[in-house]
Amino acid sequence: MATTETNILNRLYFVAGSMFVFALAVVFKLCSIQFIQGDQYRSLAEERIVKNVEIPANRGNVYSADGSLLATSIPKYDIRLDAIQPKDEVFNKYIKALGDSLSNYSGKPSSYHQNTIKKARKNKNRYFLLARNISYSDYIRLRNFPLLELGAIRGGLIVEQTTRREHPMGGIAERTIGYEKIDEDGNVTRPGIDGYFGVDYLRGKNGKRLKQKIGNGQWKPIVDYNQVEPQDGYDVYTTIDVNIQDIAHHSLLGQLEKYEADHGCAVVMDVKTGEIKAISNLGRNKDGEYYERLNYAVGESHEPGSTFKVMAIMAALEDKVIDTSTIVDTQKGTKRFYGRTISDTRGYGEISAAKALEVSSNIGLATIVDEHYSDRPKKFINRVKSWSLHEPLGVTIIGEGKPIIPEPGDKIWSKNALPSMAYGYNLQMTPLQTLAFYNAIANDGEMVKPRFIKAVKEFDREIETFDKEVINQKICSDKTLREIQEILKNVVLRGTGRRMYSKNFSMAGKTGTARTDYNNYEEWLKDRKYVSSFAGYFPVENPKYSCIVVIHKPSTKVGYYGADVSGPVFKRIAQKIYTETPLIDEIETLEVVSAEVEAQYESFYNTAQKYKTIMPDVIGLPTMDALALLENMGLKVKVEGIGMVKSQSINKGIKVKPNEIVVLSS
Repeated sequence: MATTETNILNRLYFVAGSMFVFALAVVFKLCSIQFIQGDQYRSLAEERIVKNVEIPANRGNVYSADGSLLATSIPKYDIRLDAIQPKDEVFNKYIKALGDSLSNYSGKPSSYHQNTIKKARKNKNRYFLLARNISYSDYIRLRNFPLLELGAIRGGLIVEQTTRREHPMGGIAERTIGYEKIDEDGNVTRPGIDGYFGVDYLRGKNGKRLKQKIGNGQWKPIVDYNQVEPQDGYDVYTTIDVNIQDIAHHSLLGQLEKYEADHGCAVVMDVKTGEIKAISNLGRNKDGEYYERLNYAVGESHEPGSTFKVMAIMAALEDKVIDTSTIVDTQKGTKRFYGRTISDTRGYGEISAAKALEVSSNIGLATIVDEHYSDRPKKFINRVKSWSLHEPLGVTIIGEGKPIIPEPGDKIWSKNALPSMAYGYNLQMTPLQTLAFYNAIANDGEMVKPRFIKAVKEFDREIETFDKEVINQKICSDKTLREIQEILKNVVLRGTGRRMYSKNFSMAGKTGTARTDYNNYEEWLKDRKYVSSFAGYFPVENPKYSCIVVIHKPSTKVGYYGADVSGPVFKRIAQKIYTETPLIDEIETLEVVSAEVEAQYESFYNTAQKYKTIMPDVIGLPTMDALALLENMGLKVKVEGIGMVKSQSINKGIKVKPNEIVVLSS
């Protein structure tokens, strides 16, 4: 009996001891959680209901040279209501007035808004949507509605801001202006100016704020006194002139549509500074409409065709293996080179080297280069390399195409390499690289880097400026330069570009026509495809702008020669720049005229601007300058002769009407 009682007592002692030990463990764990691991657990709990989120910084704007807006970030707002945050007396006091205000805003009945908000409060909805994706002005209006004006704590107001990048000019220069896009996987796409300058300047620095979890995977901002405000990005000012850009865009678009071409580009560059004043890149979609698909001018390397003949003949002139009067036999329009036939559009027979370039003879240029460099090809290649034509320009746009200039030892090198290169095949360049070289010819031999950016600013404070960069101080001797300038002028006067000639303004340049997609020659013969181009500058006497136009795969049923397809775009751009751009460009050229003419310009300009209906005195002015200024007054001008204006059909001081015809005689 005693043994049984002892066993029972031992068991009771054991159970009591175990319970005591368990109680001690619980107390120890509670103390540990409270005093040792408390911060850790509190942090975990807080992470589940409160999180730090980024406040996106406003991206900087992109402007044209004159301050016109090219790209901007537009803030958009979502307005929500924490329906259970306001106290009952506050909610009941303002709900009708809030419903009335929302009714005026949305057009829906006040009762509808009151009932939906009451239902949201009953369902404990802490994230009830009132308005989505609204403008800043609408945001200011809504946040001043009854109840919402009390703010987040008393009124339950929740405001969420996002930004959307917009291009006020629409599709014009859209690819060059660019954007920065980050997908769900974190991959970044950064084309154009916006993309290139996004990291260092435009992005800004994001801020931070707290959000609280309110159920159903939703979060709302809460008052955070340690909130870090975002720092907005800097603004970027480009070299783009919106007037010239509009001219280039529509001139190119019209020609692409006319010739049903696949794609094309046009670039206008300031001769002295290298500033890109306009750049248009248009490609056709499946519906036949053209849009800024890719930046062809910067990124597309292709065989330049006859525009490279200028480089080839300049190499020969500079190496003194020929002069412009050297006779070359182009035979009857065909000639064999190392088992391969090279053809011209017709036979020219024996002509000068200058004439060979004027008429764009493939045989002429191939013969010159083959005869003088076939035994020393490296000499020709080195001359081309001395002009940096084998290197990218390093422009401030991501994705610049790489030029290809082959040389002995390369896989694509053969005996036919040099003759082919002489007329623009067997090598590749981008349109912008070709333009930079032609610009150097216009700029008396100084090759400048094409430039898209003038400055980075924070309001009116300059953060960084971008000045002219010289690639090559002098690409050739003055003698070679003058000779090639004369030939390029004659190309338009009497050569392959003669259809472009205008007695009203002067241009110089070179046409180009090259086959494309011709790897399978038999297939190419069934569906012939070409690249048509024109590169040059204007006016000839004192070049202000250089320009290149390249059009890919025009319909051969309509036409494909550079003079027919790309030349008219070049001419239209030059003509419209003369007549439609701001007069300041014209007035800046007055340094070349006498003090008397300069004073006349000033008097004329002041009269034309102040009295748009009063005919000024233009006698003694250059015809083209008078033409441009009068057309800016809205007059229709007929020009007889070239040079200085000797008489005008409407006397100075006479009141004129829009579209009235005035005849200028020179």
